[in-house]
Amino acid sequence: MQSRQWEVRLSGTGGQGLVTAGIILAEGAGIYDGKEVVQTQVYGPQSRGGASRSEVIVSDEPVMYPEVTESDVLLAMSQEAANAYVHEQRPEGMVLVDSTFVKQVPETEARVYEIPLTQIARAVAGTEIVASIVALGALAALTGVVSEEGLEQAVLARAPKGTEEANRKALHAGFAAGAELREQ
Repeated sequence: MQSRQWEVRLSGTGGQGLVTAGIILAEGAGIYDGKEVVQTQVYGPQSRGGASRSEVIVSDEPVMYPEVTESDVLLAMSQEAANAYVHEQRPEGMVLVDSTFVKQVPETEARVYEIPLTQIARAVAGTEIVASIVALGALAALTGVVSEEGLEQAVLARAPKGTEEANRKALHAGFAAGAELREQ
């Protein structure tokens, strides 16, 4: 079996939960799926509204270089993030955008998936705060970088007390949206 390494970049603006989403993805793949992972994050000048990026490398073997150089998977939850990072995407990779906020995807050879992640979060959980969880579900369904079970365990382990059900609904809605696009 050939080894597989995924370089994943989660990007958007501060307050969208992307740093936490990166931690959850790393824990799902590492702790619950038993893969090798490295997770890093970059904050903009403000905690809310500034640029935010989280990067996760998931591998079947030890990770030799801890930074994403060309991502296999890009999640862009803002227009600014799409504009900034699509050009750093592998041509054979994947771009997942939150079509709630990304209205124009820059030209890329990568496969582009447009899902209204924030709208889905509002619909299933009544709040935008779980949009990054919807995104993780879609990303997992589209790529297989982390198992559905491992990701759900990581989400529930990190969910603040009293928000478990909203996070579970968001995650499953994301899986469903990603699975639907994967089959097209």
